[in-house]
Amino acid sequence: MAEGHYRSWEELHLSSIGIGTYLGKDDGATDHDYRESIARALELGLNVVDSAINYRHQRSERCVGDALRSLIEAGTLARDEVVLSTKGGFIPFDGGVPADANAYLRETYLQPGILDARDVVGGCHCVTPRFLADQLERSRQNLGVETIDVYHVHNPEMQLSEVDRATFLRRMQAAFELLESAVVGGKIRWYGTATWTGYREVPSTPDSLSLAELVGIARAIAGEAHHFRMVQLPYNLAMTEAFTQTTQALGTEIDSLLEAASRLGVYVTTSASIYQGQLARNLPPVIGEYLPGLDTDAQRALQFVRSTPGVGTALVGMRQAAHAEENARLGSMPPLPWAEFQKLFSGS
Repeated sequence: MAEGHYRSWEELHLSSIGIGTYLGKDDGATDHDYRESIARALELGLNVVDSAINYRHQRSERCVGDALRSLIEAGTLARDEVVLSTKGGFIPFDGGVPADANAYLRETYLQPGILDARDVVGGCHCVTPRFLADQLERSRQNLGVETIDVYHVHNPEMQLSEVDRATFLRRMQAAFELLESAVVGGKIRWYGTATWTGYREVPSTPDSLSLAELVGIARAIAGEAHHFRMVQLPYNLAMTEAFTQTTQALGTEIDSLLEAASRLGVYVTTSASIYQGQLARNLPPVIGEYLPGLDTDAQRALQFVRSTPGVGTALVGMRQAAHAEENARLGSMPPLPWAEFQKLFSGS
């Protein structure tokens, strides 16, 4: 592999390209394709795998677990060679949309006391400790592992659509307390937040998130030895806010998310790295001039993301083994040096 493909973090080496499992139908054919593509990506050295319990109604997590188990049983991969991340927060169905969604919600979550309807936001989102503890156990079972490497609170900014910021911060503190205890119990190794808008909004925006504020909550719970060590947010050629926009207040300074994460010791993974396939075709020819030596637009889009200072791992969905092979070829190329990367923004 080329220098710069693996990034050091917490005594691990994470690949600059990771496997996402968000998109796809909730059917057996998609399950089959995902199992094959995940296994192929892992064989090719892409060792970061990301999912969420609500992706494809828990089917994506189960595909990750199946692929990982098959490689471990075959003796071609060890568990500690893979970094698994998943997420909890959205209320998931089980395998598909049930005929009576309200009855499923009532029987699975409300009647057993896992959820209190007063804690649910938007009819689909909850971050209470009891709910997250339940979701974590389901994810461990789906993935077939004792310990999940990184567990994200999924789109926590959704809470701010219905509760004030003080209530939100109390809810996040309770969630982080639960996750710190999960670390002690060996159920997870680290935790973080996987977001969509939160870290890309200016501080005055109602659903903006302050990374320093969230790290501060973790520090108040566990001191400098806290385990809030990773975040995820969209970043790609069409959504550059993590790098170009100053959204994060650190003392008297306002930094970009990537700068703030670096200063706070938080690893960044990017979602939507090829904008859910929209950047995998028909990029302007000039992009190819600034990102030479690549065969496809998907590779060019990923090269941009993985070359951005502060980005740790660019996550990209891979539903076909051929996609895994295409993306893994970037591992043989170094990221763009800073002088070359700057030309993408300066135009010269």
